[in-house]
Amino acid sequence: MLPEVLVDVAAAVICFAATCHPVLVGNETPRGEFQLTHYSTKLRGYGGDLLSFKETDNYLYAIHRVIDVPGQQRLARLKSPDPKRRIAVTGGCINVEPAVYEELVKCCYGSKLIIK
Repeated sequence: MLPEVLVDVAAAVICFAATCHPVLVGNETPRGEFQLTHYSTKLRGYGGDLLSFKETDNYLYAIHRVIDVPGQQRLARLKSPDPKRRIAVTGGCINVEPAVYEELVKCCYGSKLIIK
């Protein structure tokens, strides 16, 4: 049985494998239950893959490595101990540190993702 992955938007954390890690989230990050699907991508900045959890006609919501967006200081915000600095940063995706992303892929792709 695959482990569940929990994202708490208000606390700006992702929890899996009995450990929680900081994340960047957005006001558009959807709440609910989803399944994580591992996708390859050639889009620049994503490191070659991402974990999709919801798709609409206009947007693919995913967990992925933190992307460098000029002027947004995303990596510094991700490392901030203040969850308020990690909220309302993305367009709806969930950004994590590269090492956290690698752990998540290894243990949990195909898992249920719960976003609250």
